Amino acid sequence: MKIIKISQEPGRDLQPGHLEDINRLSRTPLTAEQVYVFSVRLCDNEVDRDGERFAPETLEQLAPLFVGKSGIFDHNWSAQGQAARLYRTQVAAEPGRLTQAGDEYRWLKGYAYMVRTPENQSLIAEIEGGIKKEVSVACAVERAVCSICGAPRGESCGHKPGAVYDGKLCYISLEGATDAYEFSFVAVPAQPGAGVVKGFSRPAAGSLKELVQGNAPCASELEALEREARLGRKWLASLRTDVVRLGGLADPKLDLQVLRSIADKLEEGELLELKGAYEVRARERYPLAVQFSYQPEGEPQNGENGAFQV
Repeated sequence: MKIIKISQEPGRDLQPGHLEDINRLSRTPLTAEQVYVFSVRLCDNEVDRDGERFAPETLEQLAPLFVGKSGIFDHNWSAQGQAARLYRTQVAAEPGRLTQAGDEYRWLKGYAYMVRTPENQSLIAEIEGGIKKEVSVACAVERAVCSICGAPRGESCGHKPGAVYDGKLCYISLEGATDAYEFSFVAVPAQPGAGVVKGFSRPAAGSLKELVQGNAPCASELEALEREARLGRKWLASLRTDVVRLGGLADPKLDLQVLRSIADKLEEGELLELKGAYEVRARERYPLAVQFSYQPEGEPQNGENGAFQV
């Protein structure tokens, strides 16, 4: 999920022990003069505009997962956009401040560093000047459940996020952090104040084909499903044609255009039932005459079939 959080004011000085944390991530030891550090508010336990929030224990689980993750721009997962890296995280509490859920407000603070180069001086200036301030993070959780009854999101439990039941606010609790991907500089946080926005953890795709690009097994499975879908549509079209034809035979007074309109709205099971009913009525209306008739041995043949006796 992507979580947009308003960043903290950039830090100007390295704190004790921070340079050692940075050098654990760098291949070549860096000096204090070579790095620029700043801190960001990554995510918190407040209920957001979507009626969701991270459980406090989820913040604790996310903290170590974000260490070492890159800072990029607008969730464009490209190495060319890597600008910073998180080297330390911590969960901070604000005593006396309560969330809408009624517990103590907590948030995940990340410390990031950049190597000072001529190319990133303008970005550093924008961070210092408050232009590059809001950030968004991409992470994943195991489950999203109703805070009232614990039902997984997507199941119809009857509770609506934002509503109050017996004095308790309903929201979707995000639990069980499984991964952290990156944090991004973004232009506008979608949630004023709290600055939290949730979404898919990868850039949105406009179609299933775009979604499976670069994943050969998924692309192959999608092609197979498309072939099966084409066969299914062909079968339904043939079935609807049969229903209209048999309906016309069973009852000549039927308006076939109306029957076609009805058939177009029916699914396979309904079409098969209707086809069976029309077949019975059509056979009753137009019984098939048999050219030969067979009688028990010894009984005289009638004159109608006499010409065919051998």
